[in-house]
Amino acid sequence: METATGQTVPGSPVRPPRLRSPFARAVVPVAGGIVLLGVIFLVTWIAAVLISGGGAETTSRLAPPVFPMGSVTARADSIAEDGPIVLADLHTTRGDRSLVVDHEGDNPTTGWKLYWGYPADRDPTCPVTQVPGTRTFTDCSGRRPDGAQLARAGGVHPTVVESERLEIDLRAVKQR
Repeated sequence: METATGQTVPGSPVRPPRLRSPFARAVVPVAGGIVLLGVIFLVTWIAAVLISGGGAETTSRLAPPVFPMGSVTARADSIAEDGPIVLADLHTTRGDRSLVVDHEGDNPTTGWKLYWGYPADRDPTCPVTQVPGTRTFTDCSGRRPDGAQLARAGGVHPTVVESERLEIDLRAVKQR
């Protein structure tokens, strides 16, 4: 058998294939590369389908069902001094709603209230911004509602754990 230089390979009765035309030498490697990339993509896609079980459900690592706020005493003191805490775009799939955490009373384990970051008589397209250090907000039309005039946060619940930690339960939030 002859090698690429025209010599035979010792012990081999078969000649290695040779691409003779310049067109074949240019197209065959490119076509082979495209086929190889297609096979790699197909294998990766099949592996992803098998791993996900065909579905795309969220997990608690991807979208935690509970948002930890920390010490109830520290949060209640902070709200008493600087007004409600605004959590912008808190764990919603659309990311366009803010949550306002408020506390009333002297007992840090009770009196927690949650509001959406827009007035009760408006929709989410009219977000509020907090006047720093106060319980007052400014809405999209320049009005100044206080925390109690904001929309009640349905499906979101403040939970006090072991009389020490505040958590916001997001499991029942309905996405638009």
